[in-house]
Amino acid sequence: MMKTLFSFIFLSVSLSLQAGSIELTEPELNNPFKITNSHTLAIESQRLGRDYKLYIKLPRGYFDENSQSKRYPVLYLNDGPHTFKVASGVTHFPSMDKAILVGISFAKGENGQFSRVRDLTPEVDKSWVNYKTGGAPAYLDFIQKEVFPLIEGQYRTDTNKRMLAGHSLGGSFAAWVLVTKPELFSAYVLTSPSLWFKKDLIFTFENTYASQHTSLNAKVFMATGALETTANGMRNDMVDGHKRFMKRLESRGYHGLQLKGEVVQGTDHYSTFPIGLTKGLMWIYQDI
Repeated sequence: MMKTLFSFIFLSVSLSLQAGSIELTEPELNNPFKITNSHTLAIESQRLGRDYKLYIKLPRGYFDENSQSKRYPVLYLNDGPHTFKVASGVTHFPSMDKAILVGISFAKGENGQFSRVRDLTPEVDKSWVNYKTGGAPAYLDFIQKEVFPLIEGQYRTDTNKRMLAGHSLGGSFAAWVLVTKPELFSAYVLTSPSLWFKKDLIFTFENTYASQHTSLNAKVFMATGALETTANGMRNDMVDGHKRFMKRLESRGYHGLQLKGEVVQGTDHYSTFPIGLTKGLMWIYQDI
């Protein structure tokens, strides 16, 4: 009798699990999860001759009657299909939900890696034989002259509080903007920036900027994972690049520059972005 009872229980549990698995998976396929207060905009770039999508997330309370006169900072993110989702999670709770998020997609119809390598690198590097490089100046022009007007014309933005966050090549792109056109953004979050691109080219750009300026009015947070070293399988020592770039910026004594950096213990190139973005925004938001 006991054997029969256990067989019946096992069969019942098995059937329940099978039924449960169907009930759990079917709705997920038919009803994809949506991020609250988010939507997308299509933008056809006349300057680039390519189409992109902008992923937008508005802060909670944006549509409240008592908020209609309020203007919000904007956080711009490259590599939008990845970074926008992370930033949406990071800014979920009210204390972090202070800015409009704008994630910029890869170019429509292009392989994501091909699109980002071209758009996020400031000069042609012929050693990248499988990719086009050097499209960052045109891409930044697109952001400045097409993305900014669209976002600032459609939403209540504080144009004095634009922020730029990027990871990997997106981080080195942000570093390049910082030392070429820092006035475009008031704050920067650089996570695991690929400062090694074209034999540390970013240091040449910074040297040129320093020869012509004594001020750099921006708040800059940089984070790199402690595991981003050659000893841990990376092709380039990202930690070394991080430390050298921080030291270079600190040595200049730029007026107006607020700088903070961290080598994050326990994270690698693929896991530093959420932590770096969170810590960077927490620090930047102290002034918002």
